[in-house]
Amino acid sequence: MHMPHSFPACLALAAVALGSAGAAAQTSSPAKQLIAHRGASGYAPEHTIQAYQLALDQRADFVEPDLAITKDGVLICLHDDSLERTTNVEELFPDRYSRESAGRDGAKEWLANDFTLAEIKRLDAGSWFNPRFAGARVPTFEEMVALVRGKAGLYPELKSPPLYTARGVDMVKVFVDAVKKHGLDKPESLETTPMIVQSFDEGAVRRAAADLPGVARVFLTSSDADVSEARLKELARFATGVAPEKRVIERHPGMVGHAHTAGLTVTSWTFRADDKFAFPSVRDEMAHFLYSLGIDAIFTNNPDQFPRRP
Repeated sequence: MHMPHSFPACLALAAVALGSAGAAAQTSSPAKQLIAHRGASGYAPEHTIQAYQLALDQRADFVEPDLAITKDGVLICLHDDSLERTTNVEELFPDRYSRESAGRDGAKEWLANDFTLAEIKRLDAGSWFNPRFAGARVPTFEEMVALVRGKAGLYPELKSPPLYTARGVDMVKVFVDAVKKHGLDKPESLETTPMIVQSFDEGAVRRAAADLPGVARVFLTSSDADVSEARLKELARFATGVAPEKRVIERHPGMVGHAHTAGLTVTSWTFRADDKFAFPSVRDEMAHFLYSLGIDAIFTNNPDQFPRRP
């Protein structure tokens, strides 16, 4: 079985994130970690098997599946709440749109939660990115796990829990049940396939702490208020890491030290080659955050550009 270059360090990061004194003593300075953002989404359509496989080929330490829930209760890998941006749902189901979004000039949205898995499996999730990916399908979380397990870590994000709550669906419970069904929270599984749960929803992270205490969990934020010293101490009561948007860290570089003192890992997002930045390349940008500012891990669309150091 092929393991990523620094796969053992994945275990160290997860162990340190969970506050394991033993692991921290053995690995005082874990290697920096590469998280493939929606898979290798700079080169293949996001959240497809093709993007996940390429992330593995490019030696990602973790692969990220954003999660949504179908009408029949199945976890699927999808970034948006709706399907129209990354599939041909409008073409196949023109009259099945869920709502019109006033925030986007009345644009129609086809919420994933209004479609069964069988219906979603009919959609083309690749052509929007490049015609050569025509016919790519939206994978289930189970399919994603089957591909990645034992080869890299899992970094699932619980997307929009309040949306599902309003529809009578307990997203956290659906996720926790799936994790336990596949034994992903078992120590023997975490040894070969470390997992870190993430969400912008504080309630979801708190519940993950209670329901999956052996699994590391990261609170995502784009708010400056979440990186104050006092707030970081509060987050450390239920999270094992914090993941601010990179611009927040740029404005508050001292938060990295405060987070580490509180026992939190620091991850940031999103590093992409097609973004505009004040660096010669995305590799240089990532190196600045990892080695100058001292964060622990990054989400990137371009895993092959990750600046690994011995």
